[in-house]
Amino acid sequence: GLEAAICAMAIKHNVVPPTINLDRLDPECDGLDLVPHEARERRLNVTMSNSFGFGGTNATLVLKRYS
Repeated sequence: GLEAAICAMAIKHNVVPPTINLDRLDPECDGLDLVPHEARERRLNVTMSNSFGFGGTNATLVLKRYS
C-alpha cells in the first residue's frame, strides 16, 4: 500500500524518488538512468511497483496519469 501511495505521489508531483545507498555502480549498468541519493524532477505519466512475497506471492501495480 505504501509503495502505491508513493507511486501516485510521484506522478502527481513529477518527482522520481531516489535509490538510497547506491554508492558503487556496476560497470555493466552503464547507460541506465539511475537516480542515486536525491530525487529528480521529471514528468511522469506511468509508474510501476513490484512486490515480492514469501511462497511466490508476487504482484505488480502499474499506475497511469489520469487524463
